[in-house]
Amino acid sequence: MTDRALCVVRAGALTCVQDEGRHGFAHLGVPRSGALDLPASRLANRLAHNQPGAAVLETTLNGCAVRPRCAVTVAVTGAPCPITVDGRPVPWGAAVRVPAGAVLNVGAAVRGVRSYVAFGGGIEVEPVLGSRSTDLLSGLGPAPLGDGHVLPLGRLVGRYARVDAAPAPGPPSELVLRTLPGPRLDWFTPDALATLATGRYRVSSASNRIGLRTEGPALRRAVHGELPSEGMVWGAVQVPPDGRPVVFLADHPTTGGYPVVGVVAEPDLAAAAQAAPGTPVRFVPVRGRLASVRKEPAQAP
Repeated sequence: MTDRALCVVRAGALTCVQDEGRHGFAHLGVPRSGALDLPASRLANRLAHNQPGAAVLETTLNGCAVRPRCAVTVAVTGAPCPITVDGRPVPWGAAVRVPAGAVLNVGAAVRGVRSYVAFGGGIEVEPVLGSRSTDLLSGLGPAPLGDGHVLPLGRLVGRYARVDAAPAPGPPSELVLRTLPGPRLDWFTPDALATLATGRYRVSSASNRIGLRTEGPALRRAVHGELPSEGMVWGAVQVPPDGRPVVFLADHPTTGGYPVVGVVAEPDLAAAAQAAPGTPVRFVPVRGRLASVRKEPAQAP
């Protein structure tokens, strides 16, 4: 029987469903979630002729393999990787027609970390609080994929901006993060702020969808003791007791008790999704207000 669904043949290290996230629920303790590399996710949907915001698969490092039960247009973006349909190579970053019953194999990332797989019509798992995204912190949304899982596909409901292939930025060889001053600068020594701006940091292998952890020089605190929990935003640079900055990503907690030394400009966070362990990280202090930095409060006023 042919229907609009796909079966997971190989789930990979971590493959999950993501759309553009849950917005407006931080005061309830619900993170934003959604695709970490939002531009790549949007490009995949455009290539697959989907509406903006359709749910896609986000793979991590070693890809995944699926078997659609119906013929479907597929596009893979994000981290460059080899792609095959029933063993035949097909292009990355382009619209590809996959026959019913064929195995689409999205291989390991050649560079970067996360690839995005869009299917014509989008993935139609049940939405939770208005989003189909998997949230690793709260457990909301569908569970990460496992071998044998079946995911429903939606139907194309119209014609949208069509493109057969499109250029996209490659994963960063150095992660440059423009950083606005945080609300707890007074908790750090002056030399700590200089260390953040000039220190040699790199991406830690302990990074995940919750936060990008760094390895490098510790930031010294001027104030010791505990900070009452306060609201946290996407891109907040929190400093735990070991002094190594952590950049909060899409599944971050909405409150936290460690001081925030800065907030990363939102456009720079997509590159953070593709920064592999060991990638050099440079924090670049900026002053004033950036319209691109997320401004909604993490807690209701």
